[in-house]
Amino acid sequence: MDFTNKKVLVMGLARSGLAAIKVLSKLNATIVLSESKDKQELAELQLLESLKVEIVKQSIEVFTRDYDLCIKNPGIPFDSAFIRLLKERNIPVITEIELAYLVSKPQHYIAITGTNGKTTTTTLVYELLKKQYGAKAHLCGNIGTPLCDIVLAENLMEEAGHYIALEISNFQLVNIDSFRPEIATILNLTPDHIDFMGSLDFYYYSKTLVYKNMQDGDTFLLNSDDEIISEYVRKYPVRCNISSFSLENTNADNFIFQNHLYIDNKKILPLDCIRLVGRHNLQNIMVAVSCSKKAGVSNKNIREVISSFKGVEHRLEFVREIDNIRYYNDSKATNTDATITALKSFDKGVILLVGGFEKGLDMKPLQPYLNCVKKIIGFGASGKRLVNDLAGSEGIVVDDLKQAVLKAREIAVAEDVILLSPTTSSFDQYSCFEERGKHFKEIVNSL
Repeated sequence: MDFTNKKVLVMGLARSGLAAIKVLSKLNATIVLSESKDKQELAELQLLESLKVEIVKQSIEVFTRDYDLCIKNPGIPFDSAFIRLLKERNIPVITEIELAYLVSKPQHYIAITGTNGKTTTTTLVYELLKKQYGAKAHLCGNIGTPLCDIVLAENLMEEAGHYIALEISNFQLVNIDSFRPEIATILNLTPDHIDFMGSLDFYYYSKTLVYKNMQDGDTFLLNSDDEIISEYVRKYPVRCNISSFSLENTNADNFIFQNHLYIDNKKILPLDCIRLVGRHNLQNIMVAVSCSKKAGVSNKNIREVISSFKGVEHRLEFVREIDNIRYYNDSKATNTDATITALKSFDKGVILLVGGFEKGLDMKPLQPYLNCVKKIIGFGASGKRLVNDLAGSEGIVVDDLKQAVLKAREIAVAEDVILLSPTTSSFDQYSCFEERGKHFKEIVNSL
């Protein structure tokens, strides 16, 4: 596409907005950045001015001007009044991932979405691709590095044939138009982001957009154990090849049988070479291996990578053992299903730390999984409500994460587990779940 002198509105900066601006600048577009912060507060101001970016506020006047295109930060609501003003005048609104896809040569995209497990699975897909293809493998998307940054760093506007493991959220999927992965999956679907999406139905539907442009020759990995995914695949049919996966039975294309992982009905590796704990990680590994096989990764490389893979930061991450008490950082558990997944990995002695931004999620689904929990400690904006819903008067409420850790240590005994698995996002006291998780580790390592 020719962006020369095209007037493009970038709505919101952050990492994805800045990455989009760098690509647009290289393509000689005329760039307007609409940002809620005052320009003097922007750490990137000098760079933006060197790229001749016009910086304006997020006001109605800005959105009544004419543009050829708008690049929207995923964190900005897709149905905001500002977005409606643009769409009323037929100004296309896309995300940074769509922009990167439009300006790049053809690449091998593997897109991972779902409610939980995206980061672990996408990271493992990348490690497998890197083992096979070296510097032509890349990890990006919702996992932290914008796709536009990869486009520039790896010269993807000029060079084709790279392998891209892409974690993609529903926020990013809502505003795609032509993005088409060769391999994609929805790992699972459970309630989340209702505050942003407006309804549970629209949240589930948004995930199906990952396969809307897939065609013959592409492959969608279908979780045949997930009834909600099955329902939405019936409502919004897949138009490419389907490869099913299951932890429950052997009728799928990818399954477990006699302590071995089978991919496309072929024995690939024994389960005893897997180092990650938890049944949920067995599914993540199954999907990652299936993706990598379809992308041409050898069985030898698969076994070497799986045997050494220890997981990702902030997802049921072992931090430290003190006085025979183990501390786990599961800060990425920003919904109840993620916390359920973590609790399934333990059988007793868990002191559970919950709390953060009030998303209004129902705690009832979590209650059947509390048998391994000996005490619940709530912190942050939603801490009191979560403790009331989960433990009543038996729970403990404190102000912040440090107080929660110190109280947990005070009541813990040998062989207990202190687990940060908040069930909600971090925006009451932290900028992201990563910051919360790092703070937790700092607190634990200072004990």
